[in-house]
Amino acid sequence: MTAVSVDLVTDPVCPWCWLGLRYWVQARALVPDIEVETVLRPFQLDAAVPKAGVAYADYMKAKFGGGPSDRFKAMREHLEAAGPDVGIVFNFDEIPMRPNTLDAHRVVRWAQGQGAGEPVLDAIHQALFEERHDIGDPAVLAEIAGANGMEADIVAGLLKSDKDAGAVLTEERFYRSLGVQGVPCFIFNGRFAVSGAEPPASLADAIKHAASLPPVEDQ
Repeated sequence: MTAVSVDLVTDPVCPWCWLGLRYWVQARALVPDIEVETVLRPFQLDAAVPKAGVAYADYMKAKFGGGPSDRFKAMREHLEAAGPDVGIVFNFDEIPMRPNTLDAHRVVRWAQGQGAGEPVLDAIHQALFEERHDIGDPAVLAEIAGANGMEADIVAGLLKSDKDAGAVLTEERFYRSLGVQGVPCFIFNGRFAVSGAEPPASLADAIKHAASLPPVEDQ
């Protein structure tokens, strides 16, 4: 079997992405004999959200519609039921802001360069969906970075600049050009993709399938 490299295309504001990230950790544990490298890739579900963010409840009502049987209610119920199995608590009713996530993506990019990409991404998800913080706030992002082994002061300074904003946007455009329209999306060795927060067993099967394929140069 060959090593597997997976591009995990994700957005910190996406609750399915948090569920998918936790499932991904469990999936890798199911196939301990296969070497798996995970590279986090950026995707903004709505880049038009202003930098200061918008009220979360108003945004979601406009996006999904109102009423007791709306799509958002169905989505929430599924996520709230699935979350506890992977240690996730969703507090949708109390989220203050729907943030622009460009800065969060920059922090994840820097964290990944220090080997802390997944813990930082997980912590950003938790800050938004469980702790109800505004993850568009540079102070919140710097605090999360500091709590996960990064230099909070350095991150805070970088967030005041446009450092790597262009690189994040270029990466995002690339994955959109490949046909990615929703997240999470797992791209295995650049050969095939699995979209959505699939259960750990399904993701583990995808890892095994990717590992079984011959290298491209041998085909």
